[in-house]
Amino acid sequence: MENSIFPARTEFISSRANPKIKSASALLSARERKKTGLFLLEGARLCCDAAENGIEIKEFFATEGAAEKYRDAFLKISGCAKKVYAVSRDIAEKLSDTENTQEMFCVCSDRAVQPDESGIDPNGFYVMTENLQNPDNLGAVVRSAEALGADGLIVCNGCDIRSPKALRASMGGLLRFPVIRASDSAAILYALRKKGMKIFATVASGEAESIVTADKSGGAVCIIGNEGAGVSDEALALSTNRITIPMLGKAESLNASAAAAIAIWEFMKERGSGGNEPR
Repeated sequence: MENSIFPARTEFISSRANPKIKSASALLSARERKKTGLFLLEGARLCCDAAENGIEIKEFFATEGAAEKYRDAFLKISGCAKKVYAVSRDIAEKLSDTENTQEMFCVCSDRAVQPDESGIDPNGFYVMTENLQNPDNLGAVVRSAEALGADGLIVCNGCDIRSPKALRASMGGLLRFPVIRASDSAAILYALRKKGMKIFATVASGEAESIVTADKSGGAVCIIGNEGAGVSDEALALSTNRITIPMLGKAESLNASAAAAIAIWEFMKERGSGGNEPR
């Protein structure tokens, strides 16, 4: 590896059967991520986001071709990683979760994500996803929340926020944006109501109040429910407002991520932060 941009401490791995490769590829499984407290990132953009946002990078794998092609990102990531490994393209294919891999991967420690409402600003605006099953939807919700200026995301059950698909769909937002993990939507909503926050449940019902005309001022949480079942009965019982997005045509509902984007826009517009008026 003479004249390579790999640092001197780099180790070369040539076998797909190497224990390091087996452990890293196993992190494509949600069960393994939960067991180890680690997750796998793929691609120059996401790995660079991890380096820039203080995510602990335990292992960094890259081919020589990727190191040259994404030189700036490689230098930033390798400077933060505890271990750096040069791998073959064959090994990159084993680690990849995509059709066209960029041949760059990080094994990261899942940094502490806030487990309760203690850090939530009672005057802020937060989006809650409840039992979302599609990681693409979760990633898209985060992307909208970050782009439009929400204060944070509360994820209650559903798909893993470290799912490769969710991370890609969020365009790195899940590595940057404030996330609260909650296992009991009723408990956290009850606590937030005690803080004086309004709880808005989005529903597909003509009897609910239009999101356009609802009073969205003050501290608020907007709940986006499961793709099929919607907001749970427990969360509905604790909501202070039930809101709906007015619709034309024959469609009865919107995709969860589309509904979230519209809802976030409406809330942030009222706060003077929607569209081209970022906070």
